[in-house]
Amino acid sequence: MTLTGGCLCGAVRYEVDQDPVWAHSCHCSRCRRITGSAFAANLFVPLDSLRYTRGRDDLETYRPPEAERFITVFCRRCGSTLPFRNPARGLSGIPMGSLDDDPHFGLKAQIWVDSRAPWFEIDPSLPQHPEALGSG
Repeated sequence: MTLTGGCLCGAVRYEVDQDPVWAHSCHCSRCRRITGSAFAANLFVPLDSLRYTRGRDDLETYRPPEAERFITVFCRRCGSTLPFRNPARGLSGIPMGSLDDDPHFGLKAQIWVDSRAPWFEIDPSLPQHPEALGSG
């Protein structure tokens, strides 16, 4: 399987050459802020399966100083959220909205639902975790 994606302006492109292993939506306030939406939908793939094919020089990374696990990577030209690497977990996170096509792998859970936007109704058909995976 090969998945491709990129940013809104087209400066950054990437590909993934291994099957996804997990996907979830995160409702934490940080994910809401970086997406400008109710949640971030992330697909997770083996760390070494992500390869940027264009625009590496246009990537910017931000990690809040107090954040233990949170990191965001984005295009410095258009601001689109892009894939990030998490070596500690051996995974790369792919913002599902940045994919070109259907990954044929759906969300498996919802995390940080206790922090959800009060105006958003959580999907009751998916497992819910009050905080990180495994909580509650």
